Amino acid sequence: MPVRTVLTIAGLTLREASRRKVMRALGVLTVLLLALSAWGFSQLGAAADDGGLTSGEKLMACSQILNLVMFGFSLIAALGTAFLAGPTLAGETESGIALAMLARPIRRSAFLLGKWLGLVVFGTVYVVLAGLAQCLVVLATSGYWPPEPATALALLAAQVIVLLTLAVLLSTAVSPMASGVVSIGLFGSAWVAGVIGGVGAALDNEAVERVGTVSRILLPTDGLWRGAMRGFQDPSVLHRFAAGEFEAFPFLSVHSLTAAYLAWAVVWVVLVWSVAAASFRRRNF
Repeated sequence: MPVRTVLTIAGLTLREASRRKVMRALGVLTVLLLALSAWGFSQLGAAADDGGLTSGEKLMACSQILNLVMFGFSLIAALGTAFLAGPTLAGETESGIALAMLARPIRRSAFLLGKWLGLVVFGTVYVVLAGLAQCLVVLATSGYWPPEPATALALLAAQVIVLLTLAVLLSTAVSPMASGVVSIGLFGSAWVAGVIGGVGAALDNEAVERVGTVSRILLPTDGLWRGAMRGFQDPSVLHRFAAGEFEAFPFLSVHSLTAAYLAWAVVWVVLVWSVAAASFRRRNF
């Protein structure tokens, strides 16, 4: 597989993505979320300065609100990448553009890898820059800085890569719109299942808790998100509740990710991409 071909297709994919209206929508949503969070955190900082909040309460509030806002950014990134993957791959297949490129000849696996790589660069750069901007906004307005921002942003980027790989797989089999809708639907379902699993852990109900565990294995987006939350929140908030009670909070995380789970996320991406490549090779244009 020629590296030059893959990189060329990745560059063309990035250029094409920058021209789509999705980019403008992402920019507008990002600015709005940053502005709203800046106002909210400034009010929180003012309340703490006036004595309305103790230092512990301020850390708790900052941790939860920052995780909530970061979930908003992860959702925006998920929407953007999922609805870019469909038109970029399935749309070009239906329009005949992919057929013209593959006749040069270019191996289908190289074409697919280039498309995937371009979208990965787009999604990861967006979520890292937006997340870093949000951390700086929080620091400027409330004085709070997350303990492990680099790790947390890397896990957010990994979440985007997982969802994007799923969207690429779906786009090799269904229409552009359907691939985006199904990807976002599965993303939301995995998050809801994770919340349900947390409630089960808080209630000491193994059957309900297993819902979250299984969902994080089948689709690692929620597991990676919970690892990212741990990096954004202040460690001292973990001592304010019993471990079981803490599990029920949807925007606070108790456990750090294990090396085994991170390895599974990598294996999951490789497996799903391999299935996508096989599906794309068998597709008739």
